[in-house]
Amino acid sequence: MTTQSVLAQPQTDDYSHLEPLPDPPREPDMQQHKSITYIEAMLLAHFAHESDVLLFGEGYLRNIANDESEVLVPDMGFVRGVIPDAIISRNGYVISEVGKPPDLVLEVASESTGRRDYTVKRDGYEAYGVQEYWRFDHTGRRFHNAPLAGDSLIDGRYVPIEIVREPDGRLWGYSEVLELELWWDDGWLRFRDPATNQFLPTPEELRDEAEQAQAQAESERNRRQRAEARAQAEHSAREAAESRLAELEAELRRLHGE
Repeated sequence: MTTQSVLAQPQTDDYSHLEPLPDPPREPDMQQHKSITYIEAMLLAHFAHESDVLLFGEGYLRNIANDESEVLVPDMGFVRGVIPDAIISRNGYVISEVGKPPDLVLEVASESTGRRDYTVKRDGYEAYGVQEYWRFDHTGRRFHNAPLAGDSLIDGRYVPIEIVREPDGRLWGYSEVLELELWWDDGWLRFRDPATNQFLPTPEELRDEAEQAQAQAESERNRRQRAEARAQAEHSAREAAESRLAELEAELRRLHGE
């Protein structure tokens, strides 16, 4: 995912002096990457109508751009209330430039960084003032200390968000930032809108919806083309009939000596 910074209150239109941050070192984890991509697709579709929302991830989160001691790299962050026109390619999220910390950070468990997610990173995001910090472990709890966990910042300290366990083993908690429920469901993270009690479409469902919409549009286009062709044929037939009738009437007048 491309990560960009947003200037909440830009003072200049010249951002040429801002150099991109370096790419953080990462150990490849295909299952983690698949989960992040899966999550990103659902949220991007859900918030597509909100022009002041930014999803970012897999780049440095820093308070100051050139502070090499700041090494936190969120898997995914969410921020609302920014100006899209002020987005600049930074390859990272710089709090001092954006004007506010991310509203939410989500970490997806991996073997190499799992313990760090619920210890060092939790303390770091708390210090940065990230309002909500969520952790998701697709394995259950092999890499994290819980399959699903969240914290909310209250008076500068993280307080655990209540996680409900359903009788079927699914887990969920409510995010005030996203205004969505986060569900651990058989190793996948799903989002449910409590206003409708409907889960956000998965990438597969989004693809199916897009394909169905495309098929319907193609069917409607073909129907319209057939209707236009019939109308044109009827118009041509009517003109031909009127022309023939005029010829016959002219011939009758000639025969009658008119």
